Amino acid sequence: MLSVILTNMIMETFSAGINVQGLAVSILMPLTLGGPMTWFLVLKHQQLRHANDQLKHLASTDWLTDCLNRGAFTGAVSRHLDRCAPRDPGGALLIVDADDFKSVNDRFGHDAGDEALQLIACAIRKAVRDNDLVGRLGGEEFGVFLAEANVATADQVAESIRHAISVLVFAPGDTPCPLSVSIGGATYAPGATFAELYRLADQHLYEAKNTGRDRVAMMQAA
Repeated sequence: MLSVILTNMIMETFSAGINVQGLAVSILMPLTLGGPMTWFLVLKHQQLRHANDQLKHLASTDWLTDCLNRGAFTGAVSRHLDRCAPRDPGGALLIVDADDFKSVNDRFGHDAGDEALQLIACAIRKAVRDNDLVGRLGGEEFGVFLAEANVATADQVAESIRHAISVLVFAPGDTPCPLSVSIGGATYAPGATFAELYRLADQHLYEAKNTGRDRVAMMQAA
């Protein structure tokens, strides 16, 4: 755009007519400025795309744990369930809840509680498969969505998560504080909704809590 404006200005200078000088300038000026201007526009486009990507990341990510936030996690799982065809393999939803977490905040303060949540979130992400989704559903509760996972696979992943958290070293103020989680899970068949799957997984989370905590309770959805 700048090259066109400059060319018009120069052409007006030679208003007596298109002479050799004006013709040369009108041809060479766009060629001279075209490269830098193209590079400038490409750079600005890349900067704008990077800024948009950052905004999307911020809008979908939990600020504390760097997991998906509840809205982004729920939306991603719902879209996957909506796309499932009748012959597609099912999967599973895990609800991971830190055991007796209120006592961590009460004994050591909320800063220590935030540190514990970050450790738990990191352990969950390391324990799941590359294509699994991890979200913070609120407070000390996390969701893990496993696409193409049967009961055995889901139980194996859940046990990996439980074990990874049980061996975490967390000692605020040099005071050892063991961490553990209870996990409820449910597998699904095509046609399931997020609300149905969450309800089933949440029921089994309470089962895990009520039978001693630091354990996994799984079921196969109809």
